[in-house]
Amino acid sequence: MILRPILPNEDKANEVYASANCQLLLSMYDDFYPKIGFALPWVGYFVIRQDEIIGSCGFIGQPKAGKVEIAYWTFKEFEGQGIASFACKALISIAAQTDPNLIITAKTAPEHNASTKILETNGFVFTEIVQDEEIGEAWAWAYKKADK
Repeated sequence: MILRPILPNEDKANEVYASANCQLLLSMYDDFYPKIGFALPWVGYFVIRQDEIIGSCGFIGQPKAGKVEIAYWTFKEFEGQGIASFACKALISIAAQTDPNLIITAKTAPEHNASTKILETNGFVFTEIVQDEEIGEAWAWAYKKADK
């Protein structure tokens, strides 16, 4: 699997984006990039396996106050195959290589689910309950760096 940045103004007519999930994703980024800006590496990424887009992940904007938030989405037909875990690890790696002092955060629905398991497996710890404009009441998580 690899990540490829989702660029502004991707050609939605390209057959690689034919799936409803890809069209939804591109539409979301048409709205999202004007709000957060497009500044590599703090962007969205396609998750690609064997030339097929199977999900997405990215940063919820550029770092602010020493923190950066990650998110990931595996398309339903590919769930349970380790894709979100791969995406989570890849985003941690990108953030840590770019700025090792950043605090990496994430939010989930306030319940134990696949996403909370992925975060826990990848070194995140629950920090608090927060309000999120999409989720409502959400659990906030922070990546706990391994002690050196």
